[in-house]
Amino acid sequence: EGIDAVLQPVIARNTLRRGSKKMIKLGDKEINYSPNFRLFMQTKLSNPHYPPEIQAECTLINFTVTEAGLEDQLLFLVVVLERPDLARTKSQLIQQQNEFKVKLAELEALLLEKLANAEGDILDDADLIIGLEDAKKTSDDVKEKAVVAQETQ
Repeated sequence: EGIDAVLQPVIARNTLRRGSKKMIKLGDKEINYSPNFRLFMQTKLSNPHYPPEIQAECTLINFTVTEAGLEDQLLFLVVVLERPDLARTKSQLIQQQNEFKVKLAELEALLLEKLANAEGDILDDADLIIGLEDAKKTSDDVKEKAVVAQETQ
């Protein structure tokens, strides 16, 4: 399934000015363009593939519902009603895991920066070695906490 080339100016929002009005060229005609205009398209394809230029201009939403995903959502709603304390704990764990991922990414960037800026033999750079050891220790702590959080969920 493809998108007709006539819709490309609409998708790319290629507008023209004619006096005080915004116009858009659709085929061989110019029509008034409203900034409130929204285009919603749907497909019956379960996993559609569109060219990169279309994906860059559009927001694609996958409304495919899997049995496991639906089960998780329903289970969470039941837990919210029956045990709000557990629901809060789960939300906190999810937030904590996201923070762990950010922390690990920051550590990785810091390590790469230190290694890139190291001069001479990196084994002789005491500050770099201490920084690497600290990063390793922090990384291990974050990974342990992430494992505990995953088991708790």
